[in-house]
Amino acid sequence: MSTLAQINDSRELLWNLTLRELRTKYRRSVLGWTWSLLNPLATVVIYGFVFGTLFGSTAPLGDPSGLDNFALYLLCALLPWNFFTLVQNTAMGSIIGNAGLVRKVAFPREVLPLSQVGHGMVQFSIEMSLLAVVLVIFGSPIIPWLPVTILLMVLLAAFAGGIGMALAAIGVYFRDLPYLWGIVLQVWFFATPIVYPPSLLEDADVPSWVSTTLSLNPMAVFAEAFRRTLYDGTAPGWKSVLALAVIALASVVLGWKIFERLSYRFAEEL
Repeated sequence: MSTLAQINDSRELLWNLTLRELRTKYRRSVLGWTWSLLNPLATVVIYGFVFGTLFGSTAPLGDPSGLDNFALYLLCALLPWNFFTLVQNTAMGSIIGNAGLVRKVAFPREVLPLSQVGHGMVQFSIEMSLLAVVLVIFGSPIIPWLPVTILLMVLLAAFAGGIGMALAAIGVYFRDLPYLWGIVLQVWFFATPIVYPPSLLEDADVPSWVSTTLSLNPMAVFAEAFRRTLYDGTAPGWKSVLALAVIALASVVLGWKIFERLSYRFAEEL
């Protein structure tokens, strides 16, 4: 509670750090924030060609939206995944990247990774807003489910932020962490039904331990929930939402504990 009070007292610093990240992200770039839209679109084109054209993957028919569009099906899960990885990758280097500030100024260190969550949330909100407009144009009845989608975005931010705080603290002591975590994210991406439907895993002949491991993947639940509210235009399943809330809370608590345990020697290590 004392840490929360300190962060509340430092809310102006948190806001200014978030603004700094937003202002410097595409500084002196010709296209600026357009890159935040072009990057996922380029990924959709690449994966759409590889999996949709070469491998013949098709999107399931949206129920009740009736959508049958592989690109939109892919985007509904790809944008949350991109946000998830963005928060972790930026939060991981937030302490090391602000070494001078950490060594010389007394403030709650948690503000640094939290500012990265805020920065990522702004970009995520822009991307999801544009996707929602496109889905409405294509006929998906998503408007009644937009509040649920926003709730899912908040839960995903908490889940990613908790992991990001833990990575930020561990990365100060273990400088090989970004390379190791990059491999983990590659495996995690293909273990999550983003470029393929979940039914593909159900139909595949895989060992039982693999199926059990994949069924415990929180990002698979997030991907399915976002697709239900956006692509299908229906409820995501309230048991899934409750499970995601518990997972997000556990991530925040555990990540915060790890951060607090390791933060007392940040200045010496940097």
